[in-house]
Amino acid sequence: MTAFSIVLLAMIAAFLGMRLYSVLGKRTGHEQEPVLPRERAAAPPARLDEGDGASAAAPAPADTSGLVYEPSAEAGLRQLLSADRNFDAGRFMEGAGAAYRMILEAYWKDDRDTLRDLCDDDSYEAFVEAITARAARGETLDNRLIGIDSAKITAVEMSRGEARITVRYHADISAITRDADGKLIAGSMSDAEQADDLWTFRRQIGSNDPNWVLDEAESA
Repeated sequence: MTAFSIVLLAMIAAFLGMRLYSVLGKRTGHEQEPVLPRERAAAPPARLDEGDGASAAAPAPADTSGLVYEPSAEAGLRQLLSADRNFDAGRFMEGAGAAYRMILEAYWKDDRDTLRDLCDDDSYEAFVEAITARAARGETLDNRLIGIDSAKITAVEMSRGEARITVRYHADISAITRDADGKLIAGSMSDAEQADDLWTFRRQIGSNDPNWVLDEAESA
């Protein structure tokens, strides 16, 4: 192969590489499966044997185990994506998992500054009220979030430019309550409790603040 041919092939390869880059874009480290499932190609018609009047077997339901949302939230997610093209469900769930841990630990440790940053006014006041009542009883919490088993979006609501996303968490928590003398009065140091929580986060679409804040928290 001549030197001219080698140079020509290198130029062609570089051109194709640039085209692929412009189509696919640069990887950011946050790539994920599509937020919403792609439309599937229509299945070929089922064939019934001659003389068999039985209905064809129904197709197996789609596997949604790898998605970050429940099927019931799909319509709301589509509406949110139409209003905010920068929304990324996978990235949101990364933040929602971190917020779950940070808010719980802040509540357990009476860290009001962190609660103030991550909660709206009503949620913040509810946490402060519970912390104040706990302190009045002379109790302290020695809790630990062992791990989040699963977290999925269960509902998405849009109203007046505001988005509200509800996330269901299944987590293991070591919950221990001590009295003023440090004596164990509730919980266990060896057994973890199974938490099933529904937390709703909200954010004003178009706001310069990209952060979501906790709007409601309840046990399922």
